[in-house]
Amino acid sequence: MKFGKVDHPERIDFTIPDDHPDTPVVLSKYGSKEKPNVFVGCAKWNRQDLKNFYPRGTRDELQYYSSQFNCIELNATFYRIFPADTYEKWYDKTPEGFKFFPKMTNEVSHLRRLNEQVYPVVDRYLEVTALLREKMGTIFLQMHNNFDPKNWDRVVRFVEYWPKEFPLAMEFRHTDWFIEETVAQELYHLLEENNIANVLVDTAGRRDLMHMRLTNNEAFVRYVGANHPSDYPRLQDWVKRLSTWKELGLQNIHFFVHQNLELESPLLSAHLIKQLNPALACNLTIPATLNSPQQGLFD
Repeated sequence: MKFGKVDHPERIDFTIPDDHPDTPVVLSKYGSKEKPNVFVGCAKWNRQDLKNFYPRGTRDELQYYSSQFNCIELNATFYRIFPADTYEKWYDKTPEGFKFFPKMTNEVSHLRRLNEQVYPVVDRYLEVTALLREKMGTIFLQMHNNFDPKNWDRVVRFVEYWPKEFPLAMEFRHTDWFIEETVAQELYHLLEENNIANVLVDTAGRRDLMHMRLTNNEAFVRYVGANHPSDYPRLQDWVKRLSTWKELGLQNIHFFVHQNLELESPLLSAHLIKQLNPALACNLTIPATLNSPQQGLFD
């Protein structure tokens, strides 16, 4: 994942910004003090990307991956809509409690850019994605970098069309969605009124995407490490912020770990889970990463 990559991450201020003033207001509507639902995972389960994660002789990568993590950010569905039997196989290979968080096909977000032709594609996508049944988590729609507020009407029509039984998160990347206060407030209001999560992206080169504005009872965080020692304290800062949100009423934490070079994503994920378990009183499996030569490099 090269989005937001910089040549000198040591020059970036990775401080997590203060919460948007409306985030505590949103969370106060829920006010739960119960243990939150926490899902932490990588973006892919491919052996080539997650080098040194799979034990020698692993025959089924998804089966092993799902024994170590409780979720996957399913980027594969961005590139194609798979046949129905593929989703059924994914369901059968993974344990009870595992969740897939599928990315909406790029035909909707990038090629057709939410125009009037996307709706048959959305229907076809949801028809097969629904085969994941209770293992289907929030679907997320990531818009192209140059999709700007001039396309506001398309966003409204899409949100109105979206079937509310499918949880949705939306990621906007064009700077004008956030730097224009009126535009930002209209977007946040639309998402909040329709119970759609506002994706947070923590990446070095686009700190403006750390808007810290939650629009429902879900923190959908896409964290992009820089393959740099700063990756680890950044995650510890996230543990503190998620703990604060939990006290404010947050119940659903969906956190996905990327890196510009994905091979160390399991290490970062394991580090994060070790911190989250005591902080949030959860009991997530800590992925086995001892076969990696990088283990402990930045601890």
